[in-house]
Amino acid sequence: MKKILFISEHGDPLAPLGSKQAGGQNNYVQQLALELDNLGYSVDIATHWCNTEAPQIERIGQHSYVHRFDAGVHGYVDKNEMRHLMDAFYEEIVETLPIESYDLVHTHYWMSGLIGCQLKEHYALPFIHTNHSLALAKQQGGEELDRYRLACERQVLEQADTVLATTRQEKALIEKCAPNSQVEVIPIGVAPVYLTKTVDVSYANTNYYFYAGRLVKTKGIFELIAAFKALIQQQEIPKDVLLIVAGGTKASINPKTQLPRNRKILKALKGIEDRVLFIGPQNANQLKILYANAIATIMPSYYESFGMVAAEAQATGCPVIATNVGGLQEVVVNNHTGLHVPKASTHALTAAMRKLLIRKTTRLMMKHQARKRAMTTFNWKEIVTDVTALYRRSLNYVSKS
Repeated sequence: MKKILFISEHGDPLAPLGSKQAGGQNNYVQQLALELDNLGYSVDIATHWCNTEAPQIERIGQHSYVHRFDAGVHGYVDKNEMRHLMDAFYEEIVETLPIESYDLVHTHYWMSGLIGCQLKEHYALPFIHTNHSLALAKQQGGEELDRYRLACERQVLEQADTVLATTRQEKALIEKCAPNSQVEVIPIGVAPVYLTKTVDVSYANTNYYFYAGRLVKTKGIFELIAAFKALIQQQEIPKDVLLIVAGGTKASINPKTQLPRNRKILKALKGIEDRVLFIGPQNANQLKILYANAIATIMPSYYESFGMVAAEAQATGCPVIATNVGGLQEVVVNNHTGLHVPKASTHALTAAMRKLLIRKTTRLMMKHQARKRAMTTFNWKEIVTDVTALYRRSLNYVSKS
């Protein structure tokens, strides 16, 4: 049995879905750990003790455990503030865990990567790193460049034995940031629930487009509302077509009106409030049903390193309309499993939504092709084979050196 140490400073794999900082990284770490555990690996996952109600040590799978560390602060810390805790986090890890017993360390996100650099230096552990996001990607999405983070990422990317990118686009961005890095591309899988057949017909008779994500500008929420408003003003569009929006927090949705509390979003919705349903955060089983019965899932993001929502939707047989940015260019195959549109183009988004509504044969073809592709491309059973092969190459390389 091989022992693997995962470090995921803000991505607790057992954090409840919909809680703070429970997103794609948490899901990735959880699913990969479970698949490795099923193969007989023992995985210890070091993460910050954000949820004070969670135990310090918690089993995941048959052979693996989540280990939570205070790093000087017991309770929730925003990931953007965690950089100040990394020295204490490293000290607690090496004092508590049997570092010499691990065969390999796999870090997640740049701050965990800094700890991986230290473990490689002090304990000669083989070191694999997954970014989950990059400072340069954030900049492409419209955010200000974090130069400290960029410098740290370059250090991590160059010192890791292998950097695991999830798309070719991310690989190119990594090589732009750190030309001397060693990068391999292995996609992200979706939770197994999305690959099983959908039998719930709760939304089968509802005509709707679906969006799942944060209600923020960089996710394209304003372009989506504007595009939908333009679509339903067209004469040939059925009067029952809705837009269902999942995401945000429970507190961000007014329970009386079922509309977001955000004033800018409310302003954008003016006149179509009865055609847009805001349903708040949803669990995986709920999302599966919503994806499966939608006309299309829409991802109008300014940037996505991967685009987990797009992968999940396709796994249920739902075509995806996505901006042609970042990983979405690869996750969604244009005119095959969905449609690409330019970033921040309301007109193009409206046209794509209309196309999949009017052309039923095209939509049905894409539904079939999306699910067929997802069964292999986004299936953890297939992906873990590539990851373990990468681990073996890293272990063989170290043993020969």
